[in-house]
Amino acid sequence: MAMYPEYMVAPIREDLTSAGFEQLMTPEEVEKVLSETEGTVLVAVNSVCGCAASKARPALKMAVSSSDKRPDKLVTVFAGMETEAVAKAREHMLPYPPSSPSIALFKNGELVHMIERFHIEGNELVRIVDNLKGAFEDHC
Repeated sequence: MAMYPEYMVAPIREDLTSAGFEQLMTPEEVEKVLSETEGTVLVAVNSVCGCAASKARPALKMAVSSSDKRPDKLVTVFAGMETEAVAKAREHMLPYPPSSPSIALFKNGELVHMIERFHIEGNELVRIVDNLKGAFEDHC
């Protein structure tokens, strides 16, 4: 069950999809992407909250566009909308607790880097970008 009307969420989704992120809508789509055993996948748990708008999405776009190394695949799930897809993504992010927004980097099917909400909302944009770029450098 969706928490928000789609017309409100559409521009927020587009913020990432226009930057090359694929919107995953079902648990099956999530499982297919995250069960890949080769390559890197960046998963953004998107949300309508203010810190997603002011820091998480801009940091994602800046890090991806300005990094020499970047993940093979960029995907996003939307918290409060496609709840089953988000739940499936979060299964792969264990032992980290659910948080939105959050950002996870997977390499060869394994979670290798996690940025939780508290890393986003209490941080400066440039530090989040640097955190992501460092993860890309280390794992991509």
